[in-house]
Amino acid sequence: MKHSGAPLFPIAVMALLAAGAFWLDRATQVADGGRDGRHRHDPDYIVDNFNVRRFDESGKLQHLLVAQKMLHYPDDDSTEVIAPRLTYYHTPPVHIFSNTAWLDKDGKHVRLDGDVRVVRDGRDGNPPTEIATSVLYAVPDDDFAHTDAPVVITQGQTVMRGSGMESNNKSQISILYGRASGTIYQKQANQADAAHEKK
Repeated sequence: MKHSGAPLFPIAVMALLAAGAFWLDRATQVADGGRDGRHRHDPDYIVDNFNVRRFDESGKLQHLLVAQKMLHYPDDDSTEVIAPRLTYYHTPPVHIFSNTAWLDKDGKHVRLDGDVRVVRDGRDGNPPTEIATSVLYAVPDDDFAHTDAPVVITQGQTVMRGSGMESNNKSQISILYGRASGTIYQKQANQADAAHEKK
């Protein structure tokens, strides 16, 4: 007895179509990270041209953050900031600039990227101190920062270079890593002191 495959053909086509539809649905979900977007690294809100002020318990201004844009990502609760300008109102004040900044979900750890500069205002007649590098990791609550990237520290005509650095703003001490080199400029006595020494 001969059997024709013709009656099975529509069933085979339907099975292939069903398998194809199932595969396409699964592939789309994987590519999109899920239909609800929870697993994609897409911002859930964006804020343009903003500033944030933080005050202590007595109402004194602690720091001011100004930036072009802020993007919040719900998948890891992180925040990206474009062109941040941060001022800490210590004595003396400290100003931090970079191209971008990344903050973890609690804002306790910060990574600054691109043309990073930390400028501590001068005091007691000393010029400002500037730290320049390409990336800087900071723990704001501890006033502590470090980098493994090349760094340049300048204060007036004094210039120091290293292959990495730790900086503690509370103690105002910075430690250079690697082969440190530089030029230390010693201020000359002013003319009045010089005239007094001649007498």
